[in-house]
Amino acid sequence: MRGLSRASLAEVEERFNAVAGSADLGTLADELFSVADLFDREHGLRRNLSDPARPAAQKAQVVRVLLEGKVSDAALETVVAAVSARWARSGDLADALERLGVIAASAEAEAQGRLDDVEDELFRFGRIVASNLELHRTLTSTAAPEQGRRELLGSLLADKVAPTTLRLVTQLVVHPRGRSLDSGLEEFGKLVAAQRQRLVAVVRSAIVLSEEQKQRLATWLRTSYGRDVHLNVEVDPRVLGGFSVHIGDDLIDTTIAGRIEEVRRRLAG
Repeated sequence: MRGLSRASLAEVEERFNAVAGSADLGTLADELFSVADLFDREHGLRRNLSDPARPAAQKAQVVRVLLEGKVSDAALETVVAAVSARWARSGDLADALERLGVIAASAEAEAQGRLDDVEDELFRFGRIVASNLELHRTLTSTAAPEQGRRELLGSLLADKVAPTTLRLVTQLVVHPRGRSLDSGLEEFGKLVAAQRQRLVAVVRSAIVLSEEQKQRLATWLRTSYGRDVHLNVEVDPRVLGGFSVHIGDDLIDTTIAGRIEEVRRRLAG
């Protein structure tokens, strides 16, 4: 996530894992999102708390004075660990806390047996917004009041998606943090998938794949990559025969259109 230091992130995640087990994960996610947003707004505070020249104990004390009694013990200990770590840039502090908020929300969905639902719903929501220019404009407009965007999301998604999906989408819409909505949904989708160490594959096909076809494709990809793969299937009439699969930077293209394009590239070369 945005090039965070792996060593520092692992250190904070270790503390997070130790305190999250007994926490209300939904509340923990909301609190970590709120603290990340606070650090985004208060530039001076963020710079001071991420300054590697300041003693970790001093920064931890500032956080305890600021947050004690206002957030849960699990959130407080996670933030203390985050400000005690070393980051390459001040913005990494808020990025790390938001990441852990997504992980907490994903863990809650997994405990509820709804992790697959969240993955699918994030993907489908992204496609709906991409195809509706007016909705996209409304959700991404900085001129629209925060409360108005929250209420719009509630009317669109409440009782229709998992609570975790609504929580994550709301964080992205209300606090984009310099990201486009599309890239934010993709980023969060990868973190949700990582909850079970799975890869995410975007499959484009001209027709709706049957459950048997999806199962065979998932089995083949799992064998090829050595990890479970979650399929996000997108029906695209422009695909001519076969299907294409994107996994990270990899492209597996069995479509007629893909083969034609390959021939064109070879001829041009």
